[in-house]
Amino acid sequence: MAIASFSEERFPLRVAFGSSGGPERRTDVVRLSTGFESRNQRHRHSVRRYDAGSGVRSVDDLLEVLDFFEARRGKLVGFRFRDHLDWQSCRRGGAITALDQTLGTGDGETRRFALMKTYGSGEASYQRPIAKPVAGSVHVAVGGVALAGASYSVDAIAGIVELAAAPAAGMAITAGFAFDVPVRFDIDQLSVNLAAFEAGDIPTIPLVEIRP
Repeated sequence: MAIASFSEERFPLRVAFGSSGGPERRTDVVRLSTGFESRNQRHRHSVRRYDAGSGVRSVDDLLEVLDFFEARRGKLVGFRFRDHLDWQSCRRGGAITALDQTLGTGDGETRRFALMKTYGSGEASYQRPIAKPVAGSVHVAVGGVALAGASYSVDAIAGIVELAAAPAAGMAITAGFAFDVPVRFDIDQLSVNLAAFEAGDIPTIPLVEIRP
């Protein structure tokens, strides 16, 4: 039986809550003979890395992760992960609204818009693609007016909003949503000394963001 490369199942929330990690950038820095630096970023998008080991606080947690690890076949199958610091279109602790994030501007023809989250403002802002919205959490507005659910559909596997009718030219399309991060295990061996763990030795369980 063929194994899918991505599972829509979410990593155990209780363990994810205590994990550590965040976005990683890769920047090449060359110091010139003049003393100035030349800097170049390898990739357009950051990659998030996490260590779920810091979220394992009991043997029951460890057994749940072990079960999840085996079902994902180690590095083979990707899955959803809740980053408890950054999982909403709004500020942490705020209420999600259909006006949170701008997805694009109507042209009278386009009906499909990719979900994204903007960090910063102006020319220096960064737009992060959101590929794994939480099903049922997406709210959409056109021209500042929230749409009824029948006016759009959401592909929660790919992070695409499709409107029933193309917005008129110049109309802003906005959305609010909750989302997960697509990741995989960054190890193929889950090695734990159970006796040491019970004494307080927490294992390292690295996760890395992927593009599903």
